[in-house]
Amino acid sequence: MANPTKIPFLDLVTPHQELETELLAVVKEAFRSAGFIGGPMVANFEREFAAFCNSKCCVGVNSGTDALRFAFMAAGVEPGNIIITVPHTFIATTEAISQAGAQIAFVDIDEQTYTMDPAKLQQYLETKCEIDSGGGKLIDRASKHRVVGVVPVHLYGQMADMDPILALAHKYNLFVIEDACQAHGAEYFSKKDNAWKRAGSMGKAAAFSFYPGKNLGACGEGGAITTNDEAMAQRMKMIRDHGQAQKYHHDIEGYNGRLDSIQAGWLSVKLRHLTKWNESRRALAHRYHELLAEAKSAVVIPKEAAWTKGVYHLYVVRVPNREALQVYLTEAGIGSGIHYPIPLHLQMAYQHLNYKQGDFPVTERVAAEIMSLPMYPQLQQEQLAEVARKVKEFAAVRVA
Repeated sequence: MANPTKIPFLDLVTPHQELETELLAVVKEAFRSAGFIGGPMVANFEREFAAFCNSKCCVGVNSGTDALRFAFMAAGVEPGNIIITVPHTFIATTEAISQAGAQIAFVDIDEQTYTMDPAKLQQYLETKCEIDSGGGKLIDRASKHRVVGVVPVHLYGQMADMDPILALAHKYNLFVIEDACQAHGAEYFSKKDNAWKRAGSMGKAAAFSFYPGKNLGACGEGGAITTNDEAMAQRMKMIRDHGQAQKYHHDIEGYNGRLDSIQAGWLSVKLRHLTKWNESRRALAHRYHELLAEAKSAVVIPKEAAWTKGVYHLYVVRVPNREALQVYLTEAGIGSGIHYPIPLHLQMAYQHLNYKQGDFPVTERVAAEIMSLPMYPQLQQEQLAEVARKVKEFAAVRVA
């Protein structure tokens, strides 16, 4: 029989206990003012988060999925347009593409970073697409549909290699929407600009999720879009609020996709602690690196590219027999996760895309081996050491 979990995969209790006074003050203010939808708390958080991301504008919405969908809509996506992304991500990335009326095209990931491989993007653009001689638009040869955008996913807290992705997008007149739902505060060194850039500041827009387990998590659902395009931000504000430019004046059809005031107030409280929390995650990740280095023949630890400062939303290792390791850890009272076991191109939901096993070999190889170990700012050093010890213990037995 498995032991009770003594080291949880994620601890959402401790940070809320630590911030209880500040969080309850937000609720009291909402009760006092009856400001539950919109208002100062939402506007304040949008201003603060835009500044945090080094972006001009932020639009609060009710989920990361809506953040992506509204960004696509505001970017002018039309029915049948193709948007390129990766098959190694949560399905919200591709759901939002479909829900905006677009079609999905996949390119494979880099095996070291697990993010979009710019070389595979270039290969798709050069070998599977052509320029329409009539209008100069990029067309997918197989489907004859127009290719309009790219969605690099900043997975597990590490940014994709943005300089070459942006260069290719510029060459082929494509927009770039960053899926930054796991990358609050992550940074990328742009050689082009000779500067560090925050997630959420490099594309035409970027989508963030504030699902409770994120580095910056709400106490429920929440999301936001950042952009430097003020006109695009204004359009997304209309889309999230039934297409209203002002009350009862509906310029377009929209959605009920607003971020509620209490969630925004709670996010403002937590945002003040995010930099410290991210630094703790980085320190914990580097300690994991040190302790697991002894098992490198059996355990592949995360590789942080030289051009990124990751924020370790997840600490993901690769092992050839991860199901057995997960059972071993569970029996020792240690939580773990798998993000994500089945690539999107092999999911039943996307059978209609006609992808098959072997189309994206790196994604398929990675998906069969990945496993997420406990990672959160409140993880204690002795807990981390125990996780690493059990992983090494398992690896030693298996290698022997």
